[in-house]
Amino acid sequence: MLSVSLAAAVWAETTTETDYMAILLEGKKIGHAEYTRTVEGATITTREHLTMTLGRSGQTVKIETTETHLETLDGKPMGFEVLQDMSGIVQKRTGKVADGKVSVIVDAMGQQQEVTAGWPKGALLNQGLRLLQKEKGLSEGLAYEAAIFRPDMMSAITAQVAVGKPATVDLFGRVVELTEVRVTMQVPDQPITVTSYVDEELTAHKTLVPMMGMTLEMVQCDKAFALRDDDVVDFLDRLSVKSPVELTDLSGKASIRYELTATCNGELTIPTTPSQTVQRENGRVIVTVAPSVPKTDTLRPYDGEHPEALAALKPTDYLQSHDEKVQELAKAAVGETTETLKAARQIESFVKGYITTKDLSVGYASAAEVARSRQGDCSEHAVLVAAMCRAAGIPARVVCGLVYADTFVGQKSVFGGHMWTEVFVDGTWVGLDATRAPNGFGAGHIALAVGDGKPSDFFSIVNTLGCFKIDKITAYAKTNNTTE
Repeated sequence: MLSVSLAAAVWAETTTETDYMAILLEGKKIGHAEYTRTVEGATITTREHLTMTLGRSGQTVKIETTETHLETLDGKPMGFEVLQDMSGIVQKRTGKVADGKVSVIVDAMGQQQEVTAGWPKGALLNQGLRLLQKEKGLSEGLAYEAAIFRPDMMSAITAQVAVGKPATVDLFGRVVELTEVRVTMQVPDQPITVTSYVDEELTAHKTLVPMMGMTLEMVQCDKAFALRDDDVVDFLDRLSVKSPVELTDLSGKASIRYELTATCNGELTIPTTPSQTVQRENGRVIVTVAPSVPKTDTLRPYDGEHPEALAALKPTDYLQSHDEKVQELAKAAVGETTETLKAARQIESFVKGYITTKDLSVGYASAAEVARSRQGDCSEHAVLVAAMCRAAGIPARVVCGLVYADTFVGQKSVFGGHMWTEVFVDGTWVGLDATRAPNGFGAGHIALAVGDGKPSDFFSIVNTLGCFKIDKITAYAKTNNTTE
């Protein structure tokens, strides 16, 4: 039976509330957010629309996302829709929640894929989270957990909520008394802490998000200010780390040892891979990159039982190995080749030549989109290689990190933000880099995150990129044990 308050709401008129926030980076307005809550009968619809413009070495990338949640007034999830537009690359996710399951239709460039999974126990959308926060209150020192469903990840993220002290906050000259609330999200590799300043109704008036050694600010404002023209902040230089030495003849290096020091608060987390070991010595993080080499080539398609390799054969939202065009390209690249690594190298070389428009104007495209547009930078090369490898029966995954460059956005001898691919051969993961073929992957690559190519796989690097410096580099040549 409906409660008295809920029953009364069923007959209530539709009500809508809208709040606006300016998005700032390094003190410049780069976008805005619009939050709308609509109550209609016994349901509530929350809509979050964000738009940002970022600079990439003189070019601009416009990012727009609209996320809509449909729930009952008491916080029961009913459905959601996520629309993402990155410089014209559009993807839409439409989800329905019923009977303990979530069914999602992913639509990208007219290609649809339907996925069904169990709804994570206790997972909340916007209204459910808001009700939980109201129930817990804003007592200083209060701490609790919440499971927040992320449509882009098709799973729930565990978040630790901690209520801080009351604070006096300046909102573009309007000073208000608010309460600090920190939400730490347990994403892969490294947690991300978002700090908000909320009023008694749990409405955030200011939110701080860590981003590559910077802080993204979202500050409540009026509609006119939110919608005014944006400034442009070039973030590409934030994706670079100065090298203490000039590196030469990288293809001749067997391994390189990097000594890193954190420059931001929190522990610096770097992943270990078959090509990369990580140690901690005297307050520094020691990363040694020695490209993994299989003992022998194997036959494709993969027929082993390694769980990571089996998972790396399946199509995903961004690695659509089942896509007709991707499969067509894979066949053209591989031909009659039966050896795994040889076929993967052929795909690496093919993709380098196939992507003819090599620029930074694409935000982040999926493999199916790249297969048709033939346009993009390192990320587009990486996802297309990975998807084509999967289509050819070769387990493949995408890596995000840094690569050494003689020059990068006007700087000399730096490590710039980069993406590449790894394939599974004879029990180990081997690096491929289509942007640098034929030399491809080498000891000048530092991995920061590994995944299936989805942007959400790389959330953790916001706490890594821009948050360390390289103090010392020791390179070891292939022919002997000499160093430089």
